[in-house]
Amino acid sequence: MGVRSLFGSLREKVVGQSVKIVFPEGDDERVVRAAARLKFEGLVEPIILGNPADVTALLDQFGFTNPDLTIINPNDYPDFEQMKTEFVELRKGKASIEDADKLLRDVNYFGVMLVKQGLADGMVSGAIHSTADTVRPALQIIKTKPGISRTSGVFLMNRENTGERFLFADCAINIDPNAQELAEIAVNTADTAKIFDIDPKIAMLSFSTMGSAKAPQVEKVQEATKIAKELAPDLALDGELQFDAAFVEKTAAIKAPGSPVAGQANTFIFPDLQSGNIGYKIAQRLGMFDAIGPVLQGLNMPVNDLSRGCSADDVYKLAIITAAQALDSKA
Repeated sequence: MGVRSLFGSLREKVVGQSVKIVFPEGDDERVVRAAARLKFEGLVEPIILGNPADVTALLDQFGFTNPDLTIINPNDYPDFEQMKTEFVELRKGKASIEDADKLLRDVNYFGVMLVKQGLADGMVSGAIHSTADTVRPALQIIKTKPGISRTSGVFLMNRENTGERFLFADCAINIDPNAQELAEIAVNTADTAKIFDIDPKIAMLSFSTMGSAKAPQVEKVQEATKIAKELAPDLALDGELQFDAAFVEKTAAIKAPGSPVAGQANTFIFPDLQSGNIGYKIAQRLGMFDAIGPVLQGLNMPVNDLSRGCSADDVYKLAIITAAQALDSKA
């Protein structure tokens, strides 16, 4: 199923559902263009943060003369004092009212608070902010789901001309996850797979297959595999597996006979951020896969991060994914 079919399916899930997505970067033309398109197509109800006059000028420039978009200027928000009070309560002694006044003037903190207050269902940021700028307020305000110690970032790798679709994690957040964290990433990624109609077959990747090498790095993946199976015994998950054993049937038959995943994996859990980041970029540049993400997972409500080199189409796609996550979390 190609990218059109993929997003056709996602559009069907979100169209007409009035999912409210916050876009904090209302001074970026890519973001405004994407938000207007989403509104025009009835896919989400965008909330753009910025100066209304500046945002309206951009909309006029792009030919969206009357898009009926919600535009909020954090600098004159009428409920700002209430938001500050709620923020202090949420931080439980870690922030004063003065801290709240300063932090909530940051558009990412402000946007995440709208999500926390139920005034929005999710947020998409990162076109002009770093990953840390996007993720930090989400972790402080929305926090991770019960039983999950930290968030992680997954890329959907999609190749339109072959119909191939895979998930790679964690390629964005955790530099060197321990075995428990790696197991949580695997279970979270299985949940994310279902949003994309992928029946997850999860390979816990290593440079070793079923004990073929001995090293602390291998032992970490072996332990993570054991923990993941305990956390979600119904998942099709196996490890440790080298990529060829996970992906190629003939190699799997030699290296991992009898494995329920080897040779047919579609969801790949990398042992650390370094290998995950390298892996997805090789697939993107040499394999000609469309790398969509990172999609953040493990949070109580969806907040997603763009690349600063993103296009308006990337913003559009990630907003649709965020809306689908929001609906899934409510189901």
